[in-house]
Amino acid sequence: MKFTRCGWVNSNPLMVDYHDREWGVPVHDDRKHFEFLVLDAFQAGLSWAIVLNKRENFRRALDGFDPAKIARYRASRIARLLKDPGIVRNRLKIAGTVKNAQAFLAIQEQRGSFDAFVWEFVDGVTRRNAWKTIRQIPARTRESDRLSETLKERGFTFVGSTICYAYMQAAGLVNDHLVTCFRHAEVSRGKTR
Repeated sequence: MKFTRCGWVNSNPLMVDYHDREWGVPVHDDRKHFEFLVLDAFQAGLSWAIVLNKRENFRRALDGFDPAKIARYRASRIARLLKDPGIVRNRLKIAGTVKNAQAFLAIQEQRGSFDAFVWEFVDGVTRRNAWKTIRQIPARTRESDRLSETLKERGFTFVGSTICYAYMQAAGLVNDHLVTCFRHAEVSRGKTR
């Protein structure tokens, strides 16, 4: 059986698997939220395929995206990461990841979980869009603007509105699968793979 997928998916097996199993599926695990925030920040200026191809290397290099461990990284650890060819070696993004881990932990401390905090931006329910073409999908929305502003106020970096919208798509706060994509209906029904 041939499935119709969103047009941004290429033949890369990692992209296909990511699209079919993760993209748009509502996330309620704080570590997964942090992973998507980190990966979307590293994507800035790059293609998603580049970051996705390095995902396992990021996972290894960044202690499984554990914000409590990353928040304690010091200059020597950042210097080692800058020498790791398996990840995107950008000093500002690596330092930003440490800063974001600290801000992420502060939200967890204040709100009990990052999950409780972030889902408020969509009133606790996935926004189900009905796009017919990729051109219709916005790069940002009022919700991503608000999320971006709030995260910046709380000390995050690399969280512009476009990055926040990509994160919201990844973490299932919005369902931006095209209506012609087999995953649109599945995600809307809450089906995971």
